[in-house]
Amino acid sequence: MDIQRIPLSLYVHWPWCVRKCPYCDFNSHALPDAHESMAERYIDALIADVDTSIELTHGRALQSIFIGGGTPSLMSPVQLDRFFDHVAKHYRLADDIEITMEANPGTIEHGRFADYRACGINRLSMGIQSFNDSLLKRLGRIHDQHQALLAIETVQKHFDNFNLDVMYALPGQSVEMLSNDLQLAIDAQSTHLSFYQLTIEPNTVFAKYEPDDLPDEDTVAIMQETVVDTLAGAGFEHYEISGYAKPGRRCRHNLNYWQFGDYLGAGAGAHSKITLTDGSILRQARYSQPNSFMQHALNDSAVVEKRTVQTDELPFEFMLNALRLTDGVGLETFAERTGLALETIMPTIEKAQKQGLMPTPLTAIVATEMGQNFLSDLQEYFL
Repeated sequence: MDIQRIPLSLYVHWPWCVRKCPYCDFNSHALPDAHESMAERYIDALIADVDTSIELTHGRALQSIFIGGGTPSLMSPVQLDRFFDHVAKHYRLADDIEITMEANPGTIEHGRFADYRACGINRLSMGIQSFNDSLLKRLGRIHDQHQALLAIETVQKHFDNFNLDVMYALPGQSVEMLSNDLQLAIDAQSTHLSFYQLTIEPNTVFAKYEPDDLPDEDTVAIMQETVVDTLAGAGFEHYEISGYAKPGRRCRHNLNYWQFGDYLGAGAGAHSKITLTDGSILRQARYSQPNSFMQHALNDSAVVEKRTVQTDELPFEFMLNALRLTDGVGLETFAERTGLALETIMPTIEKAQKQGLMPTPLTAIVATEMGQNFLSDLQEYFL
């Protein structure tokens, strides 16, 4: 296995937001009172954390960096620049590196967009979720339609590559409401749209107090079809379960996940997946609570758990990612990223082909349309 052929990314987690949304199960926490001094200490911890991962890169350049959260746009441009300056001095960066930051239209000062671009951010991902004020209120969002549209207008001035996150199957949402959100998202002239179906996740407010007006299954199916058809008509490629991109604008960072590339994690609760020189794959997880993360990162290591992925786990881990892509991955990618010969999983693939879940003949590792509709079942074939 030639690890130099495996792309490498960096994910950076910012754990704070103004208010926790009732549907959110991400590692996010309400902003502390002393957030400025806390933020400075967190940047110190991030720098210490990325330093512990340098030796794992084996000279590979970072192809992408993604700053997620929480609400990373609560970070000041000065803080962000300090972190990026350190990374640039200690890591190789690809000449065409993609650097994405998530932003919330209800928290960001619009003047910061230019500053973020100057820091090196060349792709922005905005958490819109909906343009409907009543739905935004149900979701616990702190922005309204006016703020969303104003933020988009400002982003357009500074970024030629940006994503909008939008959700559907929301409490009280009709197909007509969704169609309006779709049109406004298209009108925003973004290069990428992430349209997610709301799912009720454990340990969220919605799980404890589930809304009684969620759309039924038939309506959700109509909504999904509406999203796919409308965005296709607007020139967006449906390349991943929830990902829609203009030609040439697929999210390179997320593609690296789905193609079973390598990634370093930095920040509270961040995970790493790294292929070592002997071909084994190391997974790491960091302390999830911000205070615990900072304490350990600044004193020794923030990694709370690490393990080597076992050989018999690799087919499922690979397929869990690759089969999310509507055009799949090349047949050679399986061996390149796992070190296993494709023949080791051919009996399982043939079983899936007989069920119509994977195509015959097999020219790529990809699901058929039926396979996409029963994706979890197909992925479990490789357990």
